[in-house]
Amino acid sequence: MVNYGLKDRVAIITGANNPQGIGATTAFAFAREGAKVVLIYRKVFRPFDINKTDRNGPDRYYAANAGNADVVGSKLKEMNADYMILESDISSEAAVKEIYDGAMERYGRVDILVNNAAVDDENGFDTIERITPNVIDDTFAVNVRGSILMMRELINRRGDYGRIINISTDAAQVFAGQITYGASKATLEALTRSIALEVGKYGITVNCVAPGPTQTGWIDAELEKAVLPLIPMEKLIEPEDIAETILFLASEQAKMLTGQVIKVSGGHAL
Repeated sequence: MVNYGLKDRVAIITGANNPQGIGATTAFAFAREGAKVVLIYRKVFRPFDINKTDRNGPDRYYAANAGNADVVGSKLKEMNADYMILESDISSEAAVKEIYDGAMERYGRVDILVNNAAVDDENGFDTIERITPNVIDDTFAVNVRGSILMMRELINRRGDYGRIINISTDAAQVFAGQITYGASKATLEALTRSIALEVGKYGITVNCVAPGPTQTGWIDAELEKAVLPLIPMEKLIEPEDIAETILFLASEQAKMLTGQVIKVSGGHAL
């Protein structure tokens, strides 16, 4: 088993209230390695049918994202993890400062940031013919501004160890049907490279993981059937696949790896 050297490191992970999501799964992985985790989430309310939340699909996904992080917290407690959970909005500069204030007060340091939080539009308004200013503003507020603010705060409060891992999507460069979401993620990839150049002198690495179609509770049987032929490895990506990649990027072993965008996609969208 790989020793990632993460025991007692402090990791902030955003977007962590979906128990099947990348954020929560990454938190479990860090906790397994003995890291202390600070989970950030914001409730996102979309209509869902409570009778359909017992199986994968949009209703389960929407229900998870509309809830708090109690289920995630319960699992971390079972793991005897050292953790804290904060409900907050990373698009707010004041809220970001409060997040770091809380983490610093509790643990005295922040070593790792996983920028996983993201929003998109599921109402069909993210195409060039239907796009609205609100969709543009809301998407970029979290996916870009929030990610930048979270990175800036870690860099300004840096200690003797620094790892930033941004979460993009494997289709960021060409995302028809979700143009603002795709553009926001392509922006995050560009920021990853630029900021890596700026902060290398501090020993801070900045990398990006770009997942392919990942089973976070969203993909129902019908969508899975449609998506699988597009994945050369012929299976959906699991959140654990993303979490293990993040662990490596956060580790001492990856100290000379920076400015990279790594697709964990089973060959999808190469």
